[in-house]
Amino acid sequence: MQCWLKANNLIGALLLCAVAFGALPGCALFGPTDTTPLKQATAEQLIALLQEQAEEVRTIKGLFSAKMTGGFLPIGQRVQGTVFFQRPDAIRLRGFTAVGSELFEFVQIDDQFKLRLPTMGREVVGRPSEADRLGQLTRPFQLSVWAMSGIIGTQAVGPQEQVRLTEDGDRYRLEVLTGAGENGTAPVVTRRIWFDRRNLLVVQEERVSPAGEVEATMQFDDYRAVGASDATQASNTQEPATDKRIMRPFAIRMTDGQGAGTLQVTFHELIPNEPIKPGELGRV
Repeated sequence: MQCWLKANNLIGALLLCAVAFGALPGCALFGPTDTTPLKQATAEQLIALLQEQAEEVRTIKGLFSAKMTGGFLPIGQRVQGTVFFQRPDAIRLRGFTAVGSELFEFVQIDDQFKLRLPTMGREVVGRPSEADRLGQLTRPFQLSVWAMSGIIGTQAVGPQEQVRLTEDGDRYRLEVLTGAGENGTAPVVTRRIWFDRRNLLVVQEERVSPAGEVEATMQFDDYRAVGASDATQASNTQEPATDKRIMRPFAIRMTDGQGAGTLQVTFHELIPNEPIKPGELGRV
């Protein structure tokens, strides 16, 4: 009888540890621990990684669902959608209701964009630089293009830009600054990019206005391997395949720095480097 009671007490203690895992240090013995060592990298190496990431994808097609809060879009809280992208600067986003009715179409090619809202009977055409003049209706879609940078590839650092690298716990923070002005003006931060030091993948990016305010924050999670890189496909005609896989986030969270709300995107399918058919990119 005493043995039975002792056994039950032991089981009870183990269950208590399992329930309270994380709250009691003594129970941590049974919890998962990430022991992946942190990688070391220089600013130059991280810049090279961004450039490599940008060159991995020539085209991309995707299916996603999105949840919006805080009035991010004036067309409902949940959207099913498609994205088509072709390098260098062509992207098309379409959103649908759960029963397949079209909610919006946003096409941006080079320095022109078109926004069409069938349910509201509206269509807006202009340039990204004119988005503020065209009203707040276009802002969520311009922000959505930034959010899609997670699957397209985080914008590489330009030749005239400067960088500043800081260790931020288990992350690296790379600040991208403008070059010094001709009249001696000091460089200003335009973007902040965080890399996970366990794998050097981009996990967060901030876009910063000239006034120093955060315009938008993107968080990238649930990285998965999709297809082979465009560079690998090109090399396969001359040498054995290296089978290099493209890592892309399947979960993206966008927060508008001006308080318009949040956008959470979950991808269900991503197909890189397949030819884009006529009409899939739409027209401006």
